[in-house]
Amino acid sequence: MLPRRRFHQTVFCLAGVYNLLWGLYAALDPQWLFRFARMPLLNHPQIFACLGMVVGLYGVLYLEVARAPERGWLIAAVGLTGKLLGPLGLAPLLWSGQWPPATIVLCLTNDLIWWVPFALYLRDAWPLFRREIGQR
Repeated sequence: MLPRRRFHQTVFCLAGVYNLLWGLYAALDPQWLFRFARMPLLNHPQIFACLGMVVGLYGVLYLEVARAPERGWLIAAVGLTGKLLGPLGLAPLLWSGQWPPATIVLCLTNDLIWWVPFALYLRDAWPLFRREIGQR
């Protein structure tokens, strides 16, 4: 049995719903971040809308982890990797002054708040994943 199963289900349900809503909003209003951070608006907002689509699809995957947490290790590992890479990609933009500090909101809500619960899930689910790949 997965330790803290109910907690992990709740986390991934919240992550799934959050990502679906964020993705939908980004697709419907792809200039929101640029207005919020007082940056020039995008010439091609479809790029940010596409990012919204990808984030929304992650939401579907997180809901699958919530549904069957014993089998979600790989999905969560990919998700956490993206949540680590997001801030790594934003950092040089902030340090160089290309993007203003207000854009940190993107990584705070999409990435940083999920690091600990995703990492805890990966630790708890690792033995189940090892057992599953060992049976193949």
